[in-house]
This record gives sequence, structure tokens and C-alpha cells, in this order.
Amino acid sequence: MKFGASGSSPKSIKKPWGSEEWLELNNHYCYKIINIDSGHRTSLQYHQRKVETLFVKKGEAKILIDDEWCDVAEGDYFTIYPETQHRILAKTDLELLEVSTPEVDDVIRVEDDSNRPSGKIDSEHQ
Repeated sequence: MKFGASGSSPKSIKKPWGSEEWLELNNHYCYKIINIDSGHRTSLQYHQRKVETLFVKKGEAKILIDDEWCDVAEGDYFTIYPETQHRILAKTDLELLEVSTPEVDDVIRVEDDSNRPSGKIDSEHQ
């Protein structure tokens, strides 16, 4: 049974640092469950238009927002605004809930631990 607003099925995307489960993507928002393996971190990246709010459902992490590292744990949440460089380092296995505006291909990668290319990423989520 499909409960999503768009009627779409969930989509799983494997990442070098863990995985993403896309539960809903429509014209108004995107809803994901993001799992980051302990000791791994996401790319350093930013968005030109996308706004995202992330809730720590399980685990602990360090979040880099621009030039400042912050510790977060279960129950914490944070919002990333356009043009803000950010990265997440999982101190333990980490589960995040992300709700964002629908611009899922609005990703500019600055640096990546897995040597994925820098620059605008517009086909990684297809």
C-alpha cells in the first residue's frame, strides 16, 4: 500500500558512507531516512536553492556548518540553508530524518572522502 502524497514507491540509494531511503518526493517536499555508518562522513557540499531540516533519530554526530563543528545527538535537529557548506561525521551509527524542499539535484560537492567528483551533481540520485 502506498501512503505517500505522490503515490511513488520508496527508493533506496547506496552511498559510500551509508544509504538513503527516499520515502516521498513531490512538488512541495522531499522526505528521506539517511543512515551514516559510524566513522564515515558525507561530502562537504552546499545547495543553491535547497533548504533541508534534519532530525537525529538515532546516534551521535559532528555537523560542520560553514566553518563551525557542532555535536548533535538523538533528539537534536538542525536546518541547512542555501549557500551553506555542510558535512556530517557519524560518531556512532547514525539515523537521520530529512525533510527538504524538492530540489534534490541541487548539490554542489566541494570535497569527498571517496574521491567522487567535485562540482554540480545532477545525476547521482536518478
